Amino acid sequence: MRHFPLWKTILSLIVVGGAMLYSLPTLMGGVPAWWPGWLPSKTVYRGLDLQGGLYLLLHVETDKAVEQSAENLVDEVRLSMRKAKLRYQAIKREGRDAVDLKLPADVAKADVLKVIKEEFRNSVAEETPDGVRLRLSPTEVTDLKKFAVDQSIQTIRSRIDQFGVAEPSLQKQGEDRILLQLPGLNDPSRAKTLIGRTARLEFKLVDEKGDLAAALAGNIPPDDQLLYEERGPRKGQAASRQPLLLKKRTNLTGDLLTDARVNFDQFGEALVSITFNHQGARKFAQLTGEHVGERMAIVLDDKVYSAPVLREKIEGGRAQITGNFTMEEAHDLAIVLRAGALPAPVTILEERTVGPTLGSDSIREGVLSSLIGGLMVIVFMAVYYKGLGMLANIAVIFNVFIVMAVLAALQAALTLPGIAGVVLLIGMAVDANVLIIERIREELRLGKTPFAAIDQGYEKAFMTILDSHVTTLATALILFQFGTGPVRGFAVTLIIGLISSLFTSITLTRMMLYYILHNRRIRQLSC
Repeated sequence: MRHFPLWKTILSLIVVGGAMLYSLPTLMGGVPAWWPGWLPSKTVYRGLDLQGGLYLLLHVETDKAVEQSAENLVDEVRLSMRKAKLRYQAIKREGRDAVDLKLPADVAKADVLKVIKEEFRNSVAEETPDGVRLRLSPTEVTDLKKFAVDQSIQTIRSRIDQFGVAEPSLQKQGEDRILLQLPGLNDPSRAKTLIGRTARLEFKLVDEKGDLAAALAGNIPPDDQLLYEERGPRKGQAASRQPLLLKKRTNLTGDLLTDARVNFDQFGEALVSITFNHQGARKFAQLTGEHVGERMAIVLDDKVYSAPVLREKIEGGRAQITGNFTMEEAHDLAIVLRAGALPAPVTILEERTVGPTLGSDSIREGVLSSLIGGLMVIVFMAVYYKGLGMLANIAVIFNVFIVMAVLAALQAALTLPGIAGVVLLIGMAVDANVLIIERIREELRLGKTPFAAIDQGYEKAFMTILDSHVTTLATALILFQFGTGPVRGFAVTLIIGLISSLFTSITLTRMMLYYILHNRRIRQLSC
């Protein structure tokens, strides 16, 4: 008497049992209080179209990242010239990606070019009538733009994770665009503000000697900039907007921060406490020690939050940002500071909001269509193929459970197209079982024993089933790799279902047939 391999039996039971166990939390709508903590508790995660949320297509202004790099190059060239003890008249950014160095007549351009070429190998230096121009190389510009998009994705992901959105979908599109989906979001406007905030934190000195009145009239010194400090109402005082003339040079940035948390001042108003790393703490102590008695502005995205007078050297690497914040504003500011600044501004090109009501309707209609399609298949198989058809139906049901279990375990998003993929999988799984059943019936008509007919039926149908599944799997992988949003959701469900369909049609049904025939033989012998 033939026996089904023991290891295949154990594997089948483990897969089916695990699928049932991982599917239960989803079928029950969550885990009850009595559910043991060591058992699986994840439910199938619903995509944007099923639970509502926010869809954003973002544009990263990569040219701004190039401009900022050129601006940083100004300070680096200045330090290199001082280090080489070469005099200069002026250094300024020219255009988007170049730095102009104006030299006195008695300074040899060849000496400056030698220093520049040694220090800045990723740039191209050339002579100009009054000095030297340093331009970022095309390769460097391309790398800066690519890095700006990649870094923006990481920064936005970090902000969203701290904001509390489960499983956001974030992916690059083209050269400078980012597709973002935030399912289950309750406050879209707050999320958009949090995502689009550049959050470049700078510490700059106030130019007390500059002519503020002339600057307000439009005559701003070349090394200064005019910004405003917005003071909120406090103790009956009205809100005000105080102009400040700041040194353009940034003395310290938020790149060296390690932490940012919400605290409260003596008036009970929210503020953000920031902590620098070791390098930042040393620079902050040096900066405050060198400018005791002067005012230092804390600037975030060209807005002055405070400009206190430095009474003493501040050691320990700690500072505070005040600004009449609400708790939400202080919390969001702490998030963007912890996540880091965006390397370039981000703008919203396209926005769509999906309401939870529409998502509920989609779930109801999708589940209903799956149930109707599945029921029709089950009835047809039971009527036309009788016992073998019922085995095929059981395999199809287990196939759906396996798909649900894998989606829950991996926390992959189930979308409306994903539900369509489940319906398609029901048809494909039935098709595989129909091929096997027809082959078995052919072998039985030829007079072969049941066991021999089963073996021949599976062997002859195997290559046909494998070919159809592999070709469809290749298509699904291409859709997953190059598709976006709903297309990827369809592809994910299809990939998981195709693999599980191969298992249920080739292994699970064969195991059930073997054990059914084996039990019949035992009953016949016992009679």
